[in-house]
Amino acid sequence: MKILRWLDEHLEEYILIALSCFTVAVIFLQVFMRFILSDSLSWSEEIARYAFIWMIYIGVSYGVKKQKHLGVDAFAMLFEKTGKIVIGIIANICFLIFAVVITVYGVEIVTKITRESAALQLPMGWVYAAPAVGMFLTVIRLVQNLIKQFQAIGNTKANSDDYQEQGGII
Repeated sequence: MKILRWLDEHLEEYILIALSCFTVAVIFLQVFMRFILSDSLSWSEEIARYAFIWMIYIGVSYGVKKQKHLGVDAFAMLFEKTGKIVIGIIANICFLIFAVVITVYGVEIVTKITRESAALQLPMGWVYAAPAVGMFLTVIRLVQNLIKQFQAIGNTKANSDDYQEQGGII
């Protein structure tokens, strides 16, 4: 539970901010070297690309945490509150299956890769770990969302039962 609590306290935000600042600094340094000093760094574009890849996959987890991913809600608008929650649960379960598959295959690829990057001679396993790590964090966030959604259905059902007992019609 302490790990989940720590994750909830802005882990993705800190990682995304650090990676963004690092990427901007490296690209700025490359531009400075190229246009002011008429020289070039052989590794800057490569490391910026790898940092960007990590930002993408950590950003997926952050988007799930904040529930800010794009979605089509036209179908969900046809239903009452409970129906919308059920559609959200179905969508999250589908996304969870996808994230688990990507995590499993990502770990498998990371354990098999032996290449190194061209400029940095960095083991490519570190780069290929981004989808596995990002999707693992996404799995955690999806499970948290599903728990909240099931609790919301329980609360909605309890409220409707109370309403019916008081003579109301739903």
